[in-house]
Amino acid sequence: MEFFPEEGKRLHEDCSTLILPGLSIGNVGQLVADLLISSMGSERIGYLDDPNVLPCVGNDAYGPFPLGDLALPLEAYDSPSNALTIIQQRSPVIKGMMVEFAKNMVGFLAGSGKKHIIVLSSLDFGKWQKVDMSSGLQIYYLSSANSNGTDENCEQLGWKKLQEYDPSQKHWKYLSDLAEGNATLEDIISVEDELEEENYYASLPFAALFSFLKAKGLKVTCLLCYCSEGDNISDAFQLANAVCKLHRLSHPTTGIEGDKWRVPLSWMSVYGPPPDFSIF
Repeated sequence: MEFFPEEGKRLHEDCSTLILPGLSIGNVGQLVADLLISSMGSERIGYLDDPNVLPCVGNDAYGPFPLGDLALPLEAYDSPSNALTIIQQRSPVIKGMMVEFAKNMVGFLAGSGKKHIIVLSSLDFGKWQKVDMSSGLQIYYLSSANSNGTDENCEQLGWKKLQEYDPSQKHWKYLSDLAEGNATLEDIISVEDELEEENYYASLPFAALFSFLKAKGLKVTCLLCYCSEGDNISDAFQLANAVCKLHRLSHPTTGIEGDKWRVPLSWMSVYGPPPDFSIF
């Protein structure tokens, strides 16, 4: 993976925390990255290029007006006033190449000097075993702070550890061994195992990123929520609020006025144009 800084720009040393979406159902992690970039006065500092990510191109995503600046698959933004770097990933990883992508991304992050990596992802609502909506959207987490994935700070914020994380379970252990160099991609888990219910979580992109980041000794926290396909903008707002709590950004110094988020320009067409009412 190569980083190409924009002319005269670089990664700010003061931005010690990095946020990265783990692509999954509903694209909530990507929506949160959009929301943070738009709301925190972030500046684009460069692009990342990785052969395992599908190519794509689009118009300026954040505006306030489309100026014709190209948006590419992997972009890096800095918000020095909030000590944040945000990577936005706009296209998926090529099927079967997630481990290679995670390895490349973690190699880049390990050399960037970041002290805390926050991975944002969503989980399939249909896989939720113990549904509890009594207090609204429940935030789940997974942390490298302890070997079992727990984190006292996250618990104090009222979040629940992802119960399906079990370091001794076959697929999670396979990812850990792979990240630590004790297994190879040739040690392929059978198709039948891939389809087992308990392997769903370990098969998601956030799991590979978590395992490789943890193996590198980097501090990593995954913030997760359950959702379905469709309009998940409300889920993105809640997960973005969780990021602010974790990073202690209840009142960011720029970009959020009166606790109101700045909606990105690209969201105006995220679900297509409105219907032509003349047909009714």
